[in-house]
Amino acid sequence: MITPDVSHAQWRKSSRSGSNSDCVEVAEVAGVVAVRDSKDPSGPVLAFERGAWARFVAGRSAGR
Repeated sequence: MITPDVSHAQWRKSSRSGSNSDCVEVAEVAGVVAVRDSKDPSGPVLAFERGAWARFVAGRSAGR
């Protein structure tokens, strides 16, 4: 399991999020992509290897 230190992460959310508060934020930390709920910034963080995150994003873009 990957547990990155996200205390100094620079979080960002999609420009497509708009003003809706139901968003996730992502940050690159120590060679992984960290993901968190924007409504709960001190809550749990999921971490993905870059390749796995790229495949997930590509799949979502393709409608899967």
